Amino acid sequence: MMSATSTLALTHFVTLADSFDKDKVTPGVLGFIVFAVIGGAVWLLMKSMNKHMRKVDFEETPEDGQAGTTVPAAAAPKPKTS
Repeated sequence: MMSATSTLALTHFVTLADSFDKDKVTPGVLGFIVFAVIGGAVWLLMKSMNKHMRKVDFEETPEDGQAGTTVPAAAAPKPKTS
């Protein structure tokens, strides 16, 4: 036997079901899950990219062509222009 509260709750759901347009397409739960998975994958890729970019060493070799010596780009001598 149903109580008055459950009967009242069911009548609210029935009116929502009657007003639902069966011709309208909605993404539903599957669409939300796919969107959440894609968002999580993008977040993980960005996290991995940041980790790899921190490992990048921005040192340059001098223009003289001396192998084995590296000079940071900020301390490299400027070429003479004439």
